[in-house]
Amino acid sequence: MKRASGRRAVDMAYIFRYLDRFLVSCQSSDLTRETFLAWNESMGSLHANTRAARLRVVYYFCLFRRLEQPDSYVPDPTQFPPWRPRPLPYIFSEADVIRLLNTAGEPAPYKAWPWHCAVARIGIVILYTTGLRRGELARLTLGDYDRTDHVFHVRRTKFDKSRLVPLSADTVRELDRYLEARRRAGAPCHQDAPLLAHNHCGPFRGYTGEGIGQLLRKVIRATGIRTSRGRPPRIHDLRFTFAVQALSRWYRTGVDVQARLPALATYLGHVSVLSTQYYLTFFPATAEAASERFHNYASVWLAPNAVEGDRP
Repeated sequence: MKRASGRRAVDMAYIFRYLDRFLVSCQSSDLTRETFLAWNESMGSLHANTRAARLRVVYYFCLFRRLEQPDSYVPDPTQFPPWRPRPLPYIFSEADVIRLLNTAGEPAPYKAWPWHCAVARIGIVILYTTGLRRGELARLTLGDYDRTDHVFHVRRTKFDKSRLVPLSADTVRELDRYLEARRRAGAPCHQDAPLLAHNHCGPFRGYTGEGIGQLLRKVIRATGIRTSRGRPPRIHDLRFTFAVQALSRWYRTGVDVQARLPALATYLGHVSVLSTQYYLTFFPATAEAASERFHNYASVWLAPNAVEGDRP
């Protein structure tokens, strides 16, 4: 039904395939309370929120199924793992990004495949300066880069949205250098060729989202950057960094932040500003910028000797 209405429902399809394979392995012809509990236990290594989200997808499917099969099993959602607070994202500083780029240029993390240096560097540059999702980066093709207008055409990603993502001058220079090195390395140059390609098992072919994730995680771990909990930052934290730094710049330059949030939501590929608020957790940098703006606005009439006419 979702696909008939134009949705791709990729994540949902993955969950159903995963459940189906589990039922086949158990030689079960239907979903029962016992097989559902066993499937839940089989996902014990996953984060509680990931497990709860998968269970809830199947729960809603069971409710839909019961419309035509009243005796079919429906799990009890009150028994699902409770949602846990998400960890505070790590916001990369400029010094952190310089360390990432320097480390990406060293062949050590990639051993026998020095071409990974170029891919890791441009991957970090693009994620840091555009806020793209990792999967969006992996799916970009050469035809998605408009060299005239210097934009990426990000096609039908999460929420089934497509968008144009303008690139900064620094990103364009890095991208042009990467494309020239890519051409010299013999990678395919037709419009449908993947932007990020590797050749460590034969001819050039594109990275998967997980493949580019493994590569960039090696770089992050090699830098020694750690969060307050002593763990390496996530790749997704580069997207948080982009959103928070955009907000901080607007505060510093006196831009109407509320008026600009829809533009940020569009740039990030969100369906609404509510989705964007997830990325704008109250960090010290934005708190300081917001306090400074309020001080500049209100200091005149908050002064002890202020009179009524001084108030805006």
